[in-house]
This record gives sequence, C-alpha cells and structure tokens, in this order.
Amino acid sequence: MIINIKQFFWSNIQKSFVVFAILFFIACAKKETLTTASFKTNSGWGYTIAYKEKVLIKQSVIPVISDTKSFETETDALKVADLVKQKLQQNLSPTVTKNELILLKIKL
Repeated sequence: MIINIKQFFWSNIQKSFVVFAILFFIACAKKETLTTASFKTNSGWGYTIAYKEKVLIKQSVIPVISDTKSFETETDALKVADLVKQKLQQNLSPTVTKNELILLKIKL
C-alpha cells in the first residue's frame, strides 16, 4: 500500500488551518470592548463608558475646569469619552488634562 505523500501533507495542512481559524474566531468573539454613550444633563451633555454593560465612568461635567458645567454639545462629550476610552484600552490613567480639552477644541 503506497501513501500519496502530497495528499497526506495537504490534508494535514487543511486540518491545521481549520483548527487555527476556529480558535482565531473564538478569540476574537470573546474580546470585550468598552462602549461610550452620551446623555443629556440639565445644563448640557455628559458621557458614560461601560464594560460588559457595567458603567465604569459617568461624567456629567467637564473635568479639570473649576466650574461645574456640562459639555455644551453631545459631540464634545463624545470626543472626550473617546479619548478616555483610548487611554483605558492602552492601560493608561483615564484622567484628562486641560491641554487635551483644548486640543480637542472643547468649549470651556
């Protein structure tokens, strides 16, 4: 009985590829991401950052400034939320500086 080496080799590669593809799909499917959302406040807008539907950060006022006022627009709130989200994903402190607010063109 002669075994066709080429056929044996390719069938093993195909099986390995299928196993790899399944493992890769499972790894990607389990990756949980942070989500951002905006909400309306009495004087403007705020944002939340959640992980697995659990709110980690709820920010109803502009951080760093001495006044306790909300973001003027929903867009401003989401810009800062995205910045904080990026910092969390990079395992950095989620604090925001006044310079970062200026660079994002947030109305203070």
